[in-house]
Amino acid sequence: MCVWSSWEVIFDLASRLKEIEELDVSAANPDLWLDAASAQVLLQRLSKLKEGIAPYQSLESRIEDIAVMCDLLSEEVDDQSSGLLDLEAELQKLKVDMDAFALATLLSGEHDSSDAIMEIKAGAGGTDACDWVTMLQKMYLRWAENHGYRCDVLEESEAEVAGLKSTTFIIHGKNAYGYMKAEIGVHRLVRISPFDAAKRRQTSFASVEVLPDIGEDVSVDINPDDLRIDYYRSSGAGGQHVNKTDSAVRITHIPTNVVVTCQNERSQHKNKATAMHVLMARLMEREKRESEERTAKLRGETKSNEWGNQDRSYVFQPYTMVKDHRTGQETGDVIGVMNGNIDPFIQAYLPWKQNRDKEL
Repeated sequence: MCVWSSWEVIFDLASRLKEIEELDVSAANPDLWLDAASAQVLLQRLSKLKEGIAPYQSLESRIEDIAVMCDLLSEEVDDQSSGLLDLEAELQKLKVDMDAFALATLLSGEHDSSDAIMEIKAGAGGTDACDWVTMLQKMYLRWAENHGYRCDVLEESEAEVAGLKSTTFIIHGKNAYGYMKAEIGVHRLVRISPFDAAKRRQTSFASVEVLPDIGEDVSVDINPDDLRIDYYRSSGAGGQHVNKTDSAVRITHIPTNVVVTCQNERSQHKNKATAMHVLMARLMEREKRESEERTAKLRGETKSNEWGNQDRSYVFQPYTMVKDHRTGQETGDVIGVMNGNIDPFIQAYLPWKQNRDKEL
């Protein structure tokens, strides 16, 4: 149908169907399992391709059903109000699902389908900045819950007065990293400080780093002699659930001074394994970033680390606004955003990032 004509360029359904047809023929070969490793790779690729086109085919089928509904309504001479309401509701649902699918087509990065490791750290702003870390963590956990994703908090470093100095957590779900990479950067909060007796307006900052959870798929060469591993007692609010053993793990990669901690499990071994996963992800991301910085330097690009380079601002007073300074996306619904409604910012970021990468 003509509605889908522009999608052929983005999604390239024809080439995917052709590859599926070829893989189906290979999968039916009786000699397939003579090489078990190759067979497994082939079947995984086939499964991924079929899974990828299923949403497209479902949407196409729904468009055809709506076209039939329109034809039937045009032929009716009786009251059409009920049918029109049903049609309008179905069109609204279709639009939401098409927008979600269009967004998913932009997730073509190597690790976009991975779980997301999120690290939030307090910046300038004192106690308000630490409280801001807690607010951002709740925002992302609510976003994950709204999308049916599961979260595990790996580490929380409590501040002296209120809030958190830092937190690390994993969002488990398909394309979690692909979506959450839109949140990388410096987030600025402007509000009347609840910690200031004079009720003055305070500006505070927090940085958000997002890494793909590469798990066992990618191995990073780490010399055991380069690691310092410390075990300590997990922090907590006390009471009967306080951890009475040194199960928390802190791993320091000495050459790069990258530090990873994990204390969410009571088992020391599980905390160590999780911390190693996070460490590998951070080292891989560090190597990627250094490579990009070397390329940028060759191009003559520079990037200032001044405060004015915040990527997103959240203003609570004297007016309400959340604005992403990269894409220009903004909204006055601060409460909605803090309750996890950050999809419009993700939807604006992904095509912006794709276009920016092409320009570079």
